[in-house]
Amino acid sequence: MTPFDYARASSAQDAVAQARRAGAKYLGAGTNLVDLMREGVETPDRLVDVSGLSRRVEPIDGGGLLIGAAVSNTAVAEDAAVRADYPALARAILSGASAQIRNMATVGGNILQRTRCTYFLDVEGAACNKRQPGQGCDALEGFNRGHGILGVSPACIATHPSDMCVALAAFDAVVHLAGANGRRHLPLVDLHRLPGDTPHLETVLEPGELITAVELPPQAVAARSTYRKVRDRASYAFALVSVAATLEMAAGRITDVRIALGGVAPKPWRAREAEAALIGAVPEQSAFAAAADLALSAARTRPGNAFKPELARRTIVAVLSDLAGAER
Repeated sequence: MTPFDYARASSAQDAVAQARRAGAKYLGAGTNLVDLMREGVETPDRLVDVSGLSRRVEPIDGGGLLIGAAVSNTAVAEDAAVRADYPALARAILSGASAQIRNMATVGGNILQRTRCTYFLDVEGAACNKRQPGQGCDALEGFNRGHGILGVSPACIATHPSDMCVALAAFDAVVHLAGANGRRHLPLVDLHRLPGDTPHLETVLEPGELITAVELPPQAVAARSTYRKVRDRASYAFALVSVAATLEMAAGRITDVRIALGGVAPKPWRAREAEAALIGAVPEQSAFAAAADLALSAARTRPGNAFKPELARRTIVAVLSDLAGAER
């Protein structure tokens, strides 16, 4: 492991100042970063510890919640307001990782975790454009069962691994940021980049910019939400496909719907075309299937993950059917 300096931040402003030099990284719980340092994927020369900052879940005037970036995943999932008003978020977090990791992992770290692609982690033996631009992508012709089918490119087909972010995308979450140029707010769905020709650029964050909190806006429909994850084994496995969704009906027709997908793209994937198609529709399986087809119309598969479009389609239909049944 490369030698590094360590500094503990006393505030967001102090953290940004400490991280100004090139090679600095923010450290929350380290459940992803430290692993990558051990593998030689990440080689920071300074760690700025932000684990003591922003550790509360607070109601916002006018409704909604503000979740500090250093709040543990477990604390979010167990929060009474989250469970009552945003149940898909609690379910998504509880379906990710082990209890021990959830107890440590932070909200900010979860959002910024790197891909779990095997080739990305293989520093010695595999080509990876995300790890080293221009090197190539061994996943294209290699083992790609867990890789992406939406938003991918010839340079990278890795997926974003977070369960939590899929639910946050469905709820129009807003990320609060602090940086050298001040503070700003950014929709979560705009935070992560698609790979294109530059898969090593994963977010739109400016150098040294720090996530301080995540805002969940008030949404009555969010209380009628759920999350479903399809994976190869029942515990501690990343999603092959996951769906976070909400559904609201009136007079026998859909009046509001949100659909976000995980395990299929380099970022949490909001299925807006499918949502638009369902507004005003009768909540029946044929409508859900047509919407799912829209959501997956741009899918680009490899031999190992050619099953994913149909798996995602069936999962979307099943989740929306369950929500519609609960609404009746």
